[in-house]
Amino acid sequence: MSIESMIEETIGKEGRYSNHPSDTGGATMWGITEFTARKHGYTGDMKNLPREKAVAIYRQEYVIDPGFAKVEEISPLVAQELFDTGVNMGPDIPARWFQEWLNVFNKQGQLYPDIKEDAQIGPGTLSAFRAFLKTRGPEAEKVMFKMLNCDQGVRYKTLSQRRQANEDFTWGWARARIA
Repeated sequence: MSIESMIEETIGKEGRYSNHPSDTGGATMWGITEFTARKHGYTGDMKNLPREKAVAIYRQEYVIDPGFAKVEEISPLVAQELFDTGVNMGPDIPARWFQEWLNVFNKQGQLYPDIKEDAQIGPGTLSAFRAFLKTRGPEAEKVMFKMLNCDQGVRYKTLSQRRQANEDFTWGWARARIA
């Protein structure tokens, strides 16, 4: 899946304007929170955030800046999961999960060296991912995708257990975001 199609799919899940009282993100348009829109220079009413501006924000904030574009060059499937989770939870969270899984899948450093779990997708993480795919074989990509989904599901449950108002979204998160 291309970066553009990842963005389009996410906009489809997120929908248009929302300002749900239980959503700590406040007013959103196309899934972009007001905070994120302002960070990217948008000053207008959130109801009027142009779709093109939202696409540009998604591309920069949730694909390029966290390094998911580089992952996409290796595995569109894994990049899509990192991106979609990053949009919903912030990109540092799935980036760190990705690094944690790479470390626990390396057979105590026998397959490739441990990497720093800093949520920064750089050359070390990308090298480890390539080694993971090569040493773990044809199922590796799908296993990584599944494990990232497992972490995502647990986080949704935890968020809803910690803050009852999140229960307004738990079903939708699980239905639309967990593969």
